[in-house]
Formats: sequence, C-alpha cells, structure tokens
Amino acid sequence: MDKKKKWTEQEIGKIYYLPLMELVYKAATVHRAQGNWQEVQVCSLLSIKTGGCKEDCAYCPQAARYHTGVNPEPLMDLEDVLQKAQTAKDMGATRFCMGAAWREVRNNRHFDCILEMVTEVNKMGMEVCCTLGMLEEQQALRLKEAGCYAYNHNIDTSPSYYGNIISTRQFDDRLQTLKHVAQAGMSVCCGGIIGLGETDEDRIAMLTTLANMDPQPESVPVNALVAVQGTPLQDRCRVGFDEMLRMIAAARILMPDSMVRLSAGRLEMSVAEQALCFMAGCNSIFAGEKLLTTPNPCIDQDMEMFRKLGLRPRKAFAAEERVPKAAKEEAAA
Repeated sequence: MDKKKKWTEQEIGKIYYLPLMELVYKAATVHRAQGNWQEVQVCSLLSIKTGGCKEDCAYCPQAARYHTGVNPEPLMDLEDVLQKAQTAKDMGATRFCMGAAWREVRNNRHFDCILEMVTEVNKMGMEVCCTLGMLEEQQALRLKEAGCYAYNHNIDTSPSYYGNIISTRQFDDRLQTLKHVAQAGMSVCCGGIIGLGETDEDRIAMLTTLANMDPQPESVPVNALVAVQGTPLQDRCRVGFDEMLRMIAAARILMPDSMVRLSAGRLEMSVAEQALCFMAGCNSIFAGEKLLTTPNPCIDQDMEMFRKLGLRPRKAFAAEERVPKAAKEEAAA
C-alpha cells in the first residue's frame, strides 16, 4: 500500500462497499503483513476534569447545556492522577490518556498542572496521551517538551455532516489543532464516531480525511455512539456490529501502520465479535471501567479475552523500538 497516495472518496467507497467477509479478509491480510499482529495496545483513559464544557457536541454528556446527570468536577490533583496511572500500569495498560472537558487549552495554572502530570506519568514509563480540546502551536510544543507522546483530537464525522453535530467550532478548527500536534512532534490520535445519524457516504468522507492526513494518524479510534439521556442524540439506536467491523476493516486497509482502536461501544460486544475486529485489523483498545464518563469492560475481562484469543499486550514505546538505531540517530542529528 502506497502510504503517500492521496485517496479519493470514490476509491475508498470501492473498498468500503466490498462484501463484508471479503473486506475483512483483505484487511486481515494487510494486518498480518505488517507483523506483530498478535499485539494489542492497551490504553487507559482518565477524565482529569469532568463536565461543564461550553461546547454543544450533540453526543457528549459533559456539555454544560445538557442535563445528563454528569456533575462538573474540578481538575484532579497530581497525586490522584499518578495513583490512577500506577493502577492502570499495574493492570497492564501501556498508554495513559488524560482528558479534560475543555473547548480549548488556556495558558493558565491548570495547563501548568497538566504539564506536570504529563512529566510525572512519563517518568513511569508509560506513553502519555492528552485530549484537552483545541491547541495553539506553542501549547503543543509545551506538551511535547513535558513528555506528551500523543494527542487525541477526533474529527468525529465527515466535513459536510459536522455542522449537524457541533456548532461551537468548525471542522477546520479540528484540522488546525491536528496540524499543531504533528508539527510539535507528538503522535496524532484521530478518529471518529459512527451512529450520529450520518450516511455511509459520510463515513467514507471521514475515512478519506483521515487516510489523506500527512502523516496518517498514529492512532485511529473507531467509536460507536453511546446514546446518553439528556443529549440531542439520546434516541439514536445503537449501530450494528457489522457497521463497526466494516469501519475497522476499511481503516486498517487505508492506514496500514496506524493503531486502529476499538473504542466506545465495545462494552456491548461479545468476545466473538471483538475477535472478528481483531482479525480485521483492530490492534488497540481502551481498558478500564470508564471511557471518561462512559462504561467500559474491566481490564481483567480483557486480559482473559486476550488469553483465549492468543493475543498479548503491546509494550510501551514499541513504535520506537522498531526504528533502527541508526535511523533514530540520523533523525536526531
């Protein structure tokens, strides 16, 4: 697969609309060709500042304007965050993601506190990821300097459907933050959500945007909407398993080197359904009881599932270990 290729929606549509079993077979072939197909990255996600967000994302229980039962909570203390990170590490997680319900990062004491959190978690030997909303160029550089490995900022859906879901920022605002993340030298973690009321064509357009990023995202979370009472999307039906499998498989073919993460919606999947996702190229999951405010399978269940399926957790910083030493030294020169 030519990773420099610029995909058209028509080309991606031909892949996306393949008969499902043929699509899964092609994706599995790509996945195995990359090597280390039995490794699954185990990530833990912690809400370090919950609720009270002024955005109007139609799916989000943390938006202040919706009545979802999520009570606003202030930024967590450093020691509490480090305790959660150590627990996650002890349970097998190698990437620790910290999320704050902000529209954008502000240059204040709260950001200084998060930079300290990043530094201290990084010292524990974990890959640190943050998702804090929109970033300016200098803020991205400060996060990188503090030891932030990756930054998550999902595009959520297609450019044309985006305005139906969010009005408090533009699709291009998302892309600008992602540009700052990449220029700062952090890994880009970027995916989206299905089940928002979008069409298959919207999903294809979202995949096109992701696949044409340069570089392609290091991590691609694929989320199924978890409808929450009190949000505008509270009455949306859960997407079918076949739809999630199709997105996982298409993402794997289009972004062969990316970590394709089975994210929100996994709680409702059986082990057999998750096994098909792993076969189709999923090689990353969130483990732990919550994804910010959404329930998630506990890590003990996941480790038992790995045992049954012959999978193993991926080590932290594994991507760097696969770069030859000479190449690393040349890049650093």
